[in-house]
Amino acid sequence: MPIYVDFEAQRLTKGLTVAQLAERIGITQANLFVLKSNRGKAIRFTTLEALCKVLDCQPGDILRYESRTR
Repeated sequence: MPIYVDFEAQRLTKGLTVAQLAERIGITQANLFVLKSNRGKAIRFTTLEALCKVLDCQPGDILRYESRTR
């Protein structure tokens, strides 16, 4: 899928560990890792909202599109 969830820069800026971020947004570390490694097929709007709230960012700050065609 050419849409990527990339929140690492915001997480590091906030000084949060993956465990802390997972706890604050209310998902397991395993599910957060699936998002982080772009192995997920979807993201719930509630999860996206929680990420944006905790990281104090906009969805466009953590979602990006990369075309597969070259």
